[in-house]
Amino acid sequence: MIHLNIGSNLNSKHGSRFDNISLAINFLTNSKINVKKISNFYETPSYPNRNFPKFLNVGIIVDYYKDYFDLLNEIKKIEKKLGRIKTVKNDPRVIDIDIVDFNSKIKKTDKLILPHPKCHLRNFVLYPILQIDPNWFHPIFKKNAQFLINKLSQKFRIEITRLKKNVNIEYD
Repeated sequence: MIHLNIGSNLNSKHGSRFDNISLAINFLTNSKINVKKISNFYETPSYPNRNFPKFLNVGIIVDYYKDYFDLLNEIKKIEKKLGRIKTVKNDPRVIDIDIVDFNSKIKKTDKLILPHPKCHLRNFVLYPILQIDPNWFHPIFKKNAQFLINKLSQKFRIEITRLKKNVNIEYD
């Protein structure tokens, strides 16, 4: 399975953080990326600078018929279309789409590391995965999302909020 995580902590010309994420998923679908499952929205403080706006994130499971570099290229196009501007690491952003896991592949290149190198440390990645794919195992550590969540600090486990709001999908 292919797991993506989509986040936003800035409004854009397209609307709110919710709108940015919903639009990103609609663009993925329009790019022949089959979205199979979508988590609820999760909200967390911005890291490491808590003075920045809070982040919204969703986890999604997709099917894709090409390889991970093609998927990465599609993602970069969508981020650009939504107004993502590469700035300083961890600065606020309109949209951020990460490949968390691509069919359990383990790969390290200068453009992409699979699985995502910090996914096992991020509450905003693990909680959505637990919601939509409780049987997922980290390809390197061979541990499931619940185990990895239990390894997070108490602070990271309590500072995430699952919102009762879902992504708006446009159907053709």
